Amino acid sequence: MPVELLCVPGLGLEAAEWRAAGDAIGRRVGARRTTLRPLPGYGLRPDVGDDLRPRALAERLVAELPERAVLLGHSASCQVVTRAAALAPGSVSALVLVGPTTDPRAASWPRLAARWLRTAAWERPHQVPVLARSYSRTGLGWMARAMEAARREDVRADLRSLTCPVLVVRGRHDRICPEDWSGHLASLAPDGSRAVTLARGGHMVPLTHPDLLSDAVASWLRASGA
Repeated sequence: MPVELLCVPGLGLEAAEWRAAGDAIGRRVGARRTTLRPLPGYGLRPDVGDDLRPRALAERLVAELPERAVLLGHSASCQVVTRAAALAPGSVSALVLVGPTTDPRAASWPRLAARWLRTAAWERPHQVPVLARSYSRTGLGWMARAMEAARREDVRADLRSLTCPVLVVRGRHDRICPEDWSGHLASLAPDGSRAVTLARGGHMVPLTHPDLLSDAVASWLRASGA
């Protein structure tokens, strides 16, 4: 039975962040449908009263999950899709986490900022206008509130509770999600889970290297039988 791909953008980014990679993955695995799903702070500008905690956003996501969904998250939205998979194990056949955050060694704002700066040097300059447009639409104040909520939720407990396999992907120069962190997360997930480091890229690989990302994800999905 064909799967459905459900892609949640990273914090402050637009849903279109996933368009090139999501469409390529869908074609290669014969997905029934690829959906780009924005949420408040993650593709949508929040409204006053929106609960921006990953667990609350995951509940919104679970309410509309199709059967045999493959959930894909990026950066801070990895907490959202992981919690959703934990809440709806019967609906999620596989989980893809790209550059997941919440490494406890970078839990403070100064350490998180330092990792971001070390990664930014490897990002492609052409994405700056895209990021500026996305961040202005979301609102920097809202982004700060969403990040404050996201950095306090540790993804590891949810990973230990999953029944579906997990792929953890990072760009080679991603210092926000270092290689040992991605490997550790994959080791907590069920059999068939794997950590992959792409040959190039930083933290924004869905935008900068959709070809490499889609190759890695599609190959793993086919091999895992998800």
